[in-house]
Amino acid sequence: MGFEKFGRISFTAQTKVAAFVDHLERGEVVASRCTQCGARYFPPRADCYRCLSDKVVLEPIQGTGRLVSFTTANYAPTGFEADVPYTLAMAEFDGLKVFGRMSKEVPEQELAVGLPVRLKVVRMPDGQLSYEFVKA
Repeated sequence: MGFEKFGRISFTAQTKVAAFVDHLERGEVVASRCTQCGARYFPPRADCYRCLSDKVVLEPIQGTGRLVSFTTANYAPTGFEADVPYTLAMAEFDGLKVFGRMSKEVPEQELAVGLPVRLKVVRMPDGQLSYEFVKA
């Protein structure tokens, strides 16, 4: 399987990190870690840009993160018009910064830098997979 099952609109069908979607199918959001230098990446990378090694492994992002930043989009690019408004956020999990959407289940007035969050895999009505932040 390639990347065609990820997100509302998938801009690429093939990638070296297609296993990311396999992990979503199992309910896990993963990052990559270079086995040579230890650098971690999200979204996962097939190669380490720090030491240029191709020896990377995918590891689940577990536990509770903290919201670092967020913004609410009231306009959307083509294909996402039905989603507005939606909140994009960045959270940090043990030094790893993860970018994604905030669940609409979290009231906007509760959003604040430092809010404890965790990652949740989302299966959309059309079967596509994604992930979002929810309150921890």
